[in-house]
Amino acid sequence: MKKPTLRERLSYWFDKKMSRGSLSLIKLLAIVTLVIVLIVSFLIFALGYSEEGGFRSALWNSIATTINAWMPYFDEGSPGYLILTAAAALVGLLLTSILIGIISSAIEEKVNSLKRGTSNVLESGHIVVLGFYPGEYTLLRELVLAAGNESACIVVVSDTEQEEVEQSIRENIDIPRNVRLICRTVDMFDAVSLEKCSIANSRAVVVSPTDDMRTAKALLAAASVLEKTGGRDVRLCAVLSGAEYAFPASIAEKYNITALRSSETIAKVIAHSCTQPGLSDTFRELFRFEGSELHTGDVAGTAGMRFGDLLLRMDGGVPVGYVRGGETIVNPSRNVVLQEGDRILFFAEDGESVKVTDAAGMAESDTVRLLEKSAPDETVAIIGGNESLPTVIAELPDNVSEAIIAGSPAEYKDEAAVKAAERGGLKLTFSDADVSDTDALEALVCGAAHAVVFSPADGDDDEADMESIMLLLRLRDIRARLGLGFNITAEMRREYNQKLAVTDDNTDFLVASNMSSLILAQLAESPKLISTYSELLSNEGNELYLKKAGLLLAYGKRPVAEIRRLAMIRGYIMIGYRKADENRSVFNPPLDEVIDIGPEDSLIVIGES
Repeated sequence: MKKPTLRERLSYWFDKKMSRGSLSLIKLLAIVTLVIVLIVSFLIFALGYSEEGGFRSALWNSIATTINAWMPYFDEGSPGYLILTAAAALVGLLLTSILIGIISSAIEEKVNSLKRGTSNVLESGHIVVLGFYPGEYTLLRELVLAAGNESACIVVVSDTEQEEVEQSIRENIDIPRNVRLICRTVDMFDAVSLEKCSIANSRAVVVSPTDDMRTAKALLAAASVLEKTGGRDVRLCAVLSGAEYAFPASIAEKYNITALRSSETIAKVIAHSCTQPGLSDTFRELFRFEGSELHTGDVAGTAGMRFGDLLLRMDGGVPVGYVRGGETIVNPSRNVVLQEGDRILFFAEDGESVKVTDAAGMAESDTVRLLEKSAPDETVAIIGGNESLPTVIAELPDNVSEAIIAGSPAEYKDEAAVKAAERGGLKLTFSDADVSDTDALEALVCGAAHAVVFSPADGDDDEADMESIMLLLRLRDIRARLGLGFNITAEMRREYNQKLAVTDDNTDFLVASNMSSLILAQLAESPKLISTYSELLSNEGNELYLKKAGLLLAYGKRPVAEIRRLAMIRGYIMIGYRKADENRSVFNPPLDEVIDIGPEDSLIVIGES
């Protein structure tokens, strides 16, 4: 093997010095300057060119000439002195230029590094959001709203450059002065990189809605950081669409992971919204921080009061349950007596707006009489399908007698869907109609009261949403041409794609990423309410419903307190209402407000079906 030459060795040594960065170059430059100064000073002194006398004077003149790059520092002396000082000045000029270039490059490099967002975060009590996707702003918007007037910090982690992310966020979200937005360009799947975001000192880590594999990887990376740094009290929040990447209960508890199943939530909302348009708005109201939301707090004067009395006397909010001994009870018996130390779970705009009035309590005896249910006779046309199909079929309300499924992939036409229909006494029909053909689609929906458009199981988000939008446009055209009255419920994946389909009065959009973001924001900001949200989103216990006022015998011109009472004696807590002829919901109306509710109008209630 050929040995490297001296030139090659020097070149290799110089390359290593250059690769070490600006500080190493400045050190090398200082050494070169010192060597030049010593050489020039020695020559001036040794050759007797220093008329001032002494090596100290020669050294000082050389330093001053080299540093100032002036030809020469003293312009009087022998020709030899002038030549040496001129040479020192020229070398000084070269070295000064190099130094300026190094400093300029270092500053530029640091500025670019700050723009890339790779520096450490030295915050505490902040919320870390893993992942940013242009067009999806619901999660960040809700976290900003949750801060209110309090000081807060949100750290957004993504693989996109900081400047681009921050500009995109600020163009779409109004960030108040009390909220600090910090963006970092970090690999959210790398535990070492995530340490820069001070996860151990944060309040919560939230994974932006994405596919399940990426979500699971991000959760594991964050858990690894917290395991290493000892931040076991930090809650990790995420939503998963399926069960494939769900964490076992013991692992989730160990690492403080809360991962809710979004597919079940969307499926339930689809099932109920398809026959009761507006339920998705109700879910959004419940989970977002703008308007009314769930709170827990101490309400003066409730100790010793029956829950039913509190329901009829609380104004500015609606009591939904209570917290006792760390356990949250939703929709308790109206005869439960509240105790000292119980915290009230209520639905209101803020925790300070509720008050207990002097209105009379509930009647001691009430005759519970429901209207007789008519035989179910409505048909739902389901177009497409994914893994949520069995849940949707199982959750369809009682007034649906038949579900016709067309365009669903074969793998979702399984026994689970059939068994779900059998349990509900529902007639299930699988159609081979080509939903891309207008005539076939027209024949499919002509006899239906409701149409449901599932997001395709395959394809990326944009392709799936565009397929849903084109199908939605054809359904609207059929409805308009034939004068039909069926309503449409369309499932979409991304919030920004919803804007491409103009909303009309009979279309209810369900955006998976939007709903998931609302849930995530609540999990991050209200960890004490996780059990409540889990119950409202599960298939067991109390859930959110739109119930016809006629079914509850709560129609007519009545005060809100009276409507609450009529709903209460039938096992429901009324939190709002929705008029059949209006495309809007009213939440948390004043207790003494008199409203005219028709039999076909809906009450927004919490209860067990």
